[in-house]
Amino acid sequence: MATPQAEAAGDEIGRKGCVVKLGGSLAFAPALTAWLAALAAGGGRAVLVPGGGPFADQVRDAQRRRPFDDATAHRMALLAMEQYGLMLCGLHPALRPAASRAEIARLRRQGLVPVWLPSAMALGRPEIAESWDVTSDSLAAWLAGTLGLRHLVLVKSAPPPEPATAERLVAAGYIDPMLPELLRRDDIAAHFVGVDQAAAFGAALAIGRLVGRRLVSAADPML
Repeated sequence: MATPQAEAAGDEIGRKGCVVKLGGSLAFAPALTAWLAALAAGGGRAVLVPGGGPFADQVRDAQRRRPFDDATAHRMALLAMEQYGLMLCGLHPALRPAASRAEIARLRRQGLVPVWLPSAMALGRPEIAESWDVTSDSLAAWLAGTLGLRHLVLVKSAPPPEPATAERLVAAGYIDPMLPELLRRDDIAAHFVGVDQAAAFGAALAIGRLVGRRLVSAADPML
């Protein structure tokens, strides 16, 4: 089973690129500005998946106060991700909304950062459970597999607990239950990067490399 590897200026991604999930917890954090600049420095190497942030919090609050089914909440949470994504696009000129593979590819060719709006591609997919067990982390992994990308970066406010297996990360709530299976299915390497690493991440991304603590998939020959 996958385990986090040591901090490294690690994997070579070249022009192939990666998917980066930027959590909603950064929505009003000072570090957000540096992260948007870091992603822009990649010149089209990164596809950005927004978390739900304060917009998803409103969905959770509404479901607590006026209970409705989780499938409905899931659909609303996808729209929350889109709201956060549009907010990010409004904060940096290199970030542009993208709802399809064609739009993502076009923006990357232009050296811009596609910000994924997930509803059009993810809604109704049988492999994506419509529940709170599926977070934007797993949706980012699903997108990486769909795009044929083999590297996923999860920007986290806290480092992964160690020593830890993927099961323990799930049990701790650090990652959602669906993520390990998606990593295995599509042979994707996940990298955990701290919110204070924006400058280092941007510098590495600009030359086609990644930094961060790596959680390799079970299909990786290193295991």
